[in-house]
Amino acid sequence: MAEFDFNTCRAERHAHRGFINNWRPHATTEDLIVHIKEVLFEYREHLPLTCRQVFYRLVAAHRYPKTNNAYNKLCAHLANARRARVIPFDAIRDDGVDRTGAQCYAGTGHFIKACRHTASEAFRLDRQDGQAQRLYVWCETGGMVPQLARVCDPFGIDVVSSGGFDSVSVKHSLAREFSESDVPVRVLHLGDHDPSGVHLYLALQEDITAFCETFGGEVTFERVAVLPSHVDMFGLDTAPPKSTDRRRFEGETVQAEALPPDTLAEILGQAVKSHLDVSIYDQIMAEEATQRMRLIEIFDSLGSKA
Repeated sequence: MAEFDFNTCRAERHAHRGFINNWRPHATTEDLIVHIKEVLFEYREHLPLTCRQVFYRLVAAHRYPKTNNAYNKLCAHLANARRARVIPFDAIRDDGVDRTGAQCYAGTGHFIKACRHTASEAFRLDRQDGQAQRLYVWCETGGMVPQLARVCDPFGIDVVSSGGFDSVSVKHSLAREFSESDVPVRVLHLGDHDPSGVHLYLALQEDITAFCETFGGEVTFERVAVLPSHVDMFGLDTAPPKSTDRRRFEGETVQAEALPPDTLAEILGQAVKSHLDVSIYDQIMAEEATQRMRLIEIFDSLGSKA
């Protein structure tokens, strides 16, 4: 069999590759970049943002057209602006990749030093230990996970996303995990308010609940966002359901990324705190600090002998 020549598949007009030097965008694009920078500065505490979050903020605050064509152009401009080093790469969240890697050390001294760093920066107890429920957060949009994790991580709460896909394997695996908890599990869910988002949520709720019943677990689902009441409450941009979508749905649609990042963080933070016993949490944090100091002392002692 003849060897396949990949070069025959190259497009006649090549897209940009690598960095772009001396980028000269049109005047309208330059104006758009100014507005994008304003959005990124406004929500600098919630970076990285997804392209769609930037899009909705431009629509709401800078009169950017709310069309699929405008969104696609924005994505292209964001890619070029990052290649041109006009916007930092780490300010925008694209869909990630799965990666595994081997961890290695230069020697025993390096290993002890790494353990000491882990003890000081990453050691923690189960911060949900002793609570009446174990909380999880489920997000439909994978690109929003880092922002939600920033809210949840201090409380030891996992953030899960299946990227908008209905995976039976994921639901089965998590149902097993939920059922191993010695207290009931509550899943705080964030997703789009549209036929796809609502039906994904219902399928997730029904499927995991059914699996948990078989495994002997107890799980409750709570929809945190987007709720129909959020549309008027936060002045969110809406759109009619797609005419090709035959699933049952009433009213206008709105995507989770239409919520301003700070508003989304506030909504989730309030939901989390409403289910936590703060006094129990404070006790865990105090014990964690004590044990962390003990670990640091142990590794300091080992390091002096290495």
